[in-house]
Amino acid sequence: MALVSAKEMLEKAHAGHYAVGQFNINNMEWTKAILLAAQEANSPVMLGVSEGAGKYMTGYKTVVAMVKEMIDYLGISVPVALHLDHGSFDGAKACIEAGFTSVMFDGSHYDIEENVAKSKEILALAHSKGISVECEVGGIGGEEDGVTSCGELADPQECAKIAGLGVDMLAAGIGNIHGKYPANWAGLDFDVLGKIQDATNGKPLVLHGGSGIPADQIAKAIDLGVSKINVNTECQLVFAEATRKYIEAGKDQEGKGYDPRKLLAPGTEAIKKIVIEKMEEFGSAGKA
Repeated sequence: MALVSAKEMLEKAHAGHYAVGQFNINNMEWTKAILLAAQEANSPVMLGVSEGAGKYMTGYKTVVAMVKEMIDYLGISVPVALHLDHGSFDGAKACIEAGFTSVMFDGSHYDIEENVAKSKEILALAHSKGISVECEVGGIGGEEDGVTSCGELADPQECAKIAGLGVDMLAAGIGNIHGKYPANWAGLDFDVLGKIQDATNGKPLVLHGGSGIPADQIAKAIDLGVSKINVNTECQLVFAEATRKYIEAGKDQEGKGYDPRKLLAPGTEAIKKIVIEKMEEFGSAGKA
């Protein structure tokens, strides 16, 4: 299957009370592992690309070409959306031009009127090309590509303004954060989440910072309208752990164990394993 917009997969997820996982990619290994996991789990999937990762992979056009060719070569038949994560105004425009099938415009750091104005422009441009759009209200805690937020709770009425523009999915701060969750984390605010879902008339909602949130809170968030969950940190952690174990066991010194195809294989398998686990947890496995 060719790359698709995320609109249909998220509408199906919202109606079916499950969530599609967005798993961030950083290189060939990450992309291959996540695509193979989605195929094995028979799950729709979104490949997330931050602006920093896009630069690391030598540009958005390179990313699009790699993903398209990989889908073809691996015979991937499940729906796959290539999505810009936490995009700036210019970044979203660049990804629309490069051939992404979904983009996020994160205008949460602007005042609501400027967020509305810029979101409108991105929506008009993207929708004219059949590309799905995610917008954000309220900051997600932690740091993402140099943008730091304390994780303030989104205002349901501001969410309604942005949702009313015709966004395909809405990211709203409900106490979630990027990176590792601290021991004193207060948990997700389900009262605010419920009010946001009511205010947006059942718009598919996005949970950023999905790594490390307890399974019972994930399940409750899905019940309250979350249809997309972003995972990045957990994939990075298991990749690092598997690679560390391989080296500490001296396997890079055995035969041609230093060959990157062997050196990176345990980490790649670890990503594939955790992605399948997340798809099962989110309820998207078997829904392709």
